[in-house]
Amino acid sequence: MNPQLRKLALDLGPLLIFFAAFKFLGIFAATAAFMVAVLAALAIGYTLEKKLSPMPIFTAVLVVIFGGLTLYLQNDLFIKMKPSVLYAFFGALLLGGLRFNRLFIKYVFGQAFELTESGWTKLTVRWGVFFLALAALNEAVWRTTSTETWVAFKVWGIIPLLFLFALAQTPLVMKHQQGDKNAQE
Repeated sequence: MNPQLRKLALDLGPLLIFFAAFKFLGIFAATAAFMVAVLAALAIGYTLEKKLSPMPIFTAVLVVIFGGLTLYLQNDLFIKMKPSVLYAFFGALLLGGLRFNRLFIKYVFGQAFELTESGWTKLTVRWGVFFLALAALNEAVWRTTSTETWVAFKVWGIIPLLFLFALAQTPLVMKHQQGDKNAQE
């Protein structure tokens, strides 16, 4: 299997399992299935690549903590808050890293393409703000809608938003490719 497709399957698989389990078994069974699926995806990823990147590890830790609280307390509030915490953390990490001249986004996308420092900085700001906006959006949705609507939004709203936002960054990436004479520093 293509490495990018495998990574996509390992990233999205647990979320799709969560959605399917919710449809047939409810939020608590879906949370338990999500926890197992995230840990399984982490193990499969490690088995295939012999390494783990920090983002999936952090995501798995949050899923286990917030999922565990959801199941132990029988309160779906915690699993609904998990995406907000995750997105806010990523946004704060990216934007906070800029304060210390750290372009953490290079660790995620550095193997995919090489950008000028200006390009990495702009991309960092965009993704940082985007993640903070996703955190706020998740908060608004789970606080104002039913659990069923929130689950549908989590699967069918967030994923397309992430893909569309990533696609919208293509002009910036093209403009700031390393070695491009037209790239603006």
